[in-house]
Amino acid sequence: MDHPPFPPFCLARLLRNTFRPRPGERVCILIDLPDPGLAKGWAFLGDEKFSIQRHAHDSFYNALHEGVMTELGLTGGEFFAYEETGGSNLDLPDRAVAPDGRELSLERDVYPNYDIILCISTHSATAPLTALAKRHGFRGATLHGVNDIILRSGLAVDYNEVSLVTERLRLALTRADFFEIDFKVGDDTHTLRLECDQQEAQKSHGICLADEPDVANLPAGEVYFVPTGGEGAFPMQYADGTLGLQQVTGGRVTRATLIRGDQAVIDAHNAKLADDPVTGELGELGFGTQVLPVSGRDIQDEKILGTMHVATGRSDHLGGDLTPDKFAKAQNATHDDILFSPSKTPDITVTQVRMHRDGNAIVVLENVYHRVEQGDDPLVAAYLGSRQVGFAIISTTLVVCAVFVPIMFLAGQTGLLFRELAIAMIAAIGFSGFISLSLAPMLCSKLLKTAERGRLARWG
Repeated sequence: MDHPPFPPFCLARLLRNTFRPRPGERVCILIDLPDPGLAKGWAFLGDEKFSIQRHAHDSFYNALHEGVMTELGLTGGEFFAYEETGGSNLDLPDRAVAPDGRELSLERDVYPNYDIILCISTHSATAPLTALAKRHGFRGATLHGVNDIILRSGLAVDYNEVSLVTERLRLALTRADFFEIDFKVGDDTHTLRLECDQQEAQKSHGICLADEPDVANLPAGEVYFVPTGGEGAFPMQYADGTLGLQQVTGGRVTRATLIRGDQAVIDAHNAKLADDPVTGELGELGFGTQVLPVSGRDIQDEKILGTMHVATGRSDHLGGDLTPDKFAKAQNATHDDILFSPSKTPDITVTQVRMHRDGNAIVVLENVYHRVEQGDDPLVAAYLGSRQVGFAIISTTLVVCAVFVPIMFLAGQTGLLFRELAIAMIAAIGFSGFISLSLAPMLCSKLLKTAERGRLARWG
């Protein structure tokens, strides 16, 4: 997917857009290390495997002290390391170490004494820091997995623009009754239904205003829901490449079966589900909104337009009610994103996502988009994508039109009052169905172009 040129990364711009900091506010940086003692004397900088932590030092700490704090009127600029949690969104340990060798308590010495906390880590800390921000009153940003691509793209954008783009999709999806997601692996198709019960859609837009303690997950740019229930099945790719089919009942993954790969991986997952069932709870459904390059890190790749993800586990930072105390074991209280994108899961295709709200809404463009992503010729993709959903569009159009037909034959003043409305609604719905099967696919065939290896190349 071609993307617009990004400006060079500028920490001052990032902090200004995200926090709009006030003069005198204190800022600090947190990183995670297997041994926090490696922060002493900046020892970790001598080990190439700590590339994320090096970015925290080179692109953030140095920038703060080389003019950004002065430009924004900030104070502090301290740097602390805590021990790696070993999992996504697990609660953070309390002990921290500073580069001068001092040992500190995050609860006593850091959280209450800083206004802005930047956490640049291997594992996401969004959930625990969100809870801590509300308790201590600070604002923060989590930037786990930072690499060169993310710095040059997802962290170089204007988050005011990101917020506007994300808000458009949020308004389009909000108050959905439920979503149906079709997955294809080989010749098999599986469908997952996630209930939303007309909840307000939420957005990750990268802005944390003053006097509103919160933590931004950067890069930002997604619309998400916390499902209230779910049924069906979906495929998942494990870390080693094993593919497993996840059976969902009552909003939870209850069992996994092997599609391809290592049966031992599936057995270990099933043992975890049996030992701690809430680890399978589906806590998020998210959609990317941004035109960004693939970074190889879920934190950015889940924000790319055309991708979607679900997540299992902890959901309190998203407005859900699954908190760490509800897990049988503390180390299981993670929030694990399951991203579906051509770059990460080439063997799993999301053929269609359908939103249901006060009836049915068919997202035809999503289907055509994914076919182009897979390398189909745009004209073929438009035809096949439309044909796949054609029956659903036609049947839905006829059913909705049928509701208004009897109104046309009402007698008396009631008929005079509502007859024109019924005619207008039938015409509008019929025209909408016609456009969905004609103009929209035609525009897709002209606007969506393919590049090498099936990646979406450009618009227009």
